[in-house]
Amino acid sequence: MSTTERLYYQDSHLTEFTARVTRVEEFAPGRFGVMLDRTAFYPTGGGQPTDTGTLDGARVVECVDQEEAGVLHVLEGEPPAVDAEIVGRVDWLRRLDHIQQHTGQHILSQALVTLFAAPTRAFRMLERISEIDVELNDPTRERIEQAVDLANRVVWEDRPVRIYHVTTDEAAQLPLRRDSAREGSLRVIEIENFDLSPCGGTHAQRTGEVGLIAVRAWERAKGMTRLEFVAGARALADYRRANETARQVAAHFSAGRDDAPASVARLLADHKELTRRVRELEETTARVEADELRAATAPDAHGTRIVARTFAGRDADSLKRLALALIAQPNTIALLGSSDADNARLIFARSADARGDMNTLMRAACTLVAGRGGGRADMAQGGGRNIAQLANAIETAARSLA
Repeated sequence: MSTTERLYYQDSHLTEFTARVTRVEEFAPGRFGVMLDRTAFYPTGGGQPTDTGTLDGARVVECVDQEEAGVLHVLEGEPPAVDAEIVGRVDWLRRLDHIQQHTGQHILSQALVTLFAAPTRAFRMLERISEIDVELNDPTRERIEQAVDLANRVVWEDRPVRIYHVTTDEAAQLPLRRDSAREGSLRVIEIENFDLSPCGGTHAQRTGEVGLIAVRAWERAKGMTRLEFVAGARALADYRRANETARQVAAHFSAGRDDAPASVARLLADHKELTRRVRELEETTARVEADELRAATAPDAHGTRIVARTFAGRDADSLKRLALALIAQPNTIALLGSSDADNARLIFARSADARGDMNTLMRAACTLVAGRGGGRADMAQGGGRNIAQLANAIETAARSLA
């Protein structure tokens, strides 16, 4: 049995208590570990974060479950003396938040079992949201909303939440939502006519205290479905953030909040069409530019036009479009480069009837610009950080084709 009596096991709403100090240890400058004969502070465990608060005014920043040794209270500031009688105070708003999330998790998890026989395998309470990993193979919006609707009906029915302590043998006779590996006395949380689950966490006295449960998102992860949810005050805070975001988006369209999705859809459709038209214009421009560059480049002894050029600030897509437009003409080789403040870009390409291995040329050029690249014999791309050597890399490639 633990040397610390855990008062939160019987009353999750107890936030002020008296206790006797049984041990004090300093494990970092200005940080002390204090053990008490009894405590209302919940230590990190079972997916639920630690309580915080004060012991005689000293700040409790963390509580650690040391199993049989008891609950260690981590203090910042001067610790009380061994055998001193102290007053502990738990931060109520943090405790209430944890009560709402943890009880909300029990309700949501049981709703998923009731509707889809989908048990919860993991639970994590994070700073803003909580997560459960569920064996739900085919999550859809309709199924998730069914579970959320059932969960909130249970919340709004304000059902009693009861705590039992049972033996291992007694637990084996109960319809528990999940099994427990714990030996000896087992703490069981009952939500009237809905859920029965072993748990050591802090919980509501009635389901109405949870307020509201909302699922924000879900995804497939590690062979299960991961649901991201909020309950109680977190659900209100999440609604306020989402509502403000929606209002700000709508304001950009001079539209009402509920009209924003349609406005965004129209904008995306217009953007898609404009992008298509811009691409067509860029391809036309590339063909015109390619014709001008070929015309300005005399054929070599093999009748091949080797267009070797460098540009400033030209992106990779634009460079590639120009290269493709050049090699669309027969007996043409494009050795093109571009640079910005940080990088040099290269693309080498040839028409099907032209000579040369562009991959080999590219590897040599990338060595000069302190980078890497490669590709096929007819086209290769690369780049590097040594912008000063870009022109030299292009000229060296052109000379090797002479």
